[in-house]
Parts: sequence; structure tokens; C-alpha cells
Amino acid sequence: MPYGRRMSSRPAAGGGRWVEVDPARVARWVSGFADRHGPPATTPQRYGLLLAAPDGATAELHRPPGAPGAVDLAAFVAAATAPRRIGLLLARKGAVAVGVAEGPDLVVSKVDTRYVQGRTAAGGWSQQRFARRRDNQAKAALGDAAELAVRLLLPEASTLAGLVCGGDRRAVDTVLADRRLAPLAALRDERLLDVPEPRHAVLVAAVGAARAVRVLVRDPEPGPE
Repeated sequence: MPYGRRMSSRPAAGGGRWVEVDPARVARWVSGFADRHGPPATTPQRYGLLLAAPDGATAELHRPPGAPGAVDLAAFVAAATAPRRIGLLLARKGAVAVGVAEGPDLVVSKVDTRYVQGRTAAGGWSQQRFARRRDNQAKAALGDAAELAVRLLLPEASTLAGLVCGGDRRAVDTVLADRRLAPLAALRDERLLDVPEPRHAVLVAAVGAARAVRVLVRDPEPGPE
């Protein structure tokens, strides 16, 4: 979800588009969907709710991390807007940010950066030497990131409804591969937030993206001409 916005949209693989909606606006969004396509039928699904409109349009409402399942829209909205404690882990190369959010508020946070050398255009042995140094710096940075997660997030694991990660998937996977972080890895949500290099402002903005309701919208198939 772009920073500073309540809702965003992007194309979905396989057709349709993903819309990310602030939990407080879900009911209003569904009302607009019904106005455009007709009153939808609602069916509970593993991911949340499926809305199927009379004109063939559908909307898959995916519940936010840690939210329980719901049998109807009212229950879904109540679950989506209810305050939950969510862990956040953002990692990219030489930077990591960890935090805990209670509802929309970030209550625990820490950002750590470590220098990782950029790529070099030099060739031969010099290039290989720089590449090895860069790899070592990146490994050390991710080791520091794991230590930070152990220190700040692991003690909170039993209180968290879920863990939302962001940044570079490989970096996040490397951090969570630390055996000590198994309780956190078990809480990891499938979504990966697209965030820039982790900073405190990025971590604060990520809370909204982590709590967002993702909606997969598919418009009705065009009829014969």
C-alpha cells in the first residue's frame, strides 16, 4: 500500500486487480461494489469472504493477518477493525526494522542499519574481492537483524496475532531461518509488504499496510456484441 494513502490498486496475476482497503472503510467499499454491480451474495471462504454480484463481478475479501474467520460481512468488518498485536519485520540488505503494533499504533520499534558495499564495475580479482567483501557484509547485517528480532520480537511472540514481513524476501527468509525465531516464523503471514529501505517512518507506515484488507476484484465478462 503506497505510503500516505488509504487505498491502492494493482493488477493481479491471472486477471482482475488487487485493492487494499483500510479496515474502517471496508463496509463503505462493499456498499460501492453493490451500487456498481448489484447486491452480492456472500459466501465464507478460507481466506475470508467471497462476494458474487448479479452481473458476474466478484470480490474476494481477504482477512487481515491475525483476524479470525467470519460468516458474514458484519462479522468480517468487526474482526478486521478489532485491535490486534501484530509483529513487523522489514529487511533489505543492510537495514532492518522490527516493531509491534497494537491496532493502528506502533508500540515497539527499532531500526538498525549496517553498511553494505555497493556493486563495483571493476573486473578480475578486484571484482571478486569486492564481491566477497560485499557478501560478508550482507551476511553480517542479516545476522545483526536476527539478533534484533530475537531481542525485541521473540519475547512478544506469545502475544502476537501474526507477523507481517516486508522488503526483500530473501533477506526476510534468511533472518527467520534462525532457529531461535521459529515461534515467529510460525506466525508469518503470506503477504510481503513492498517497502523501501527500512527506516522508522517506513515502519510506521507499514502498520497501515499490514492491517489492510486485501480485495481481489474481478469484473464481469463482457457479453457478446
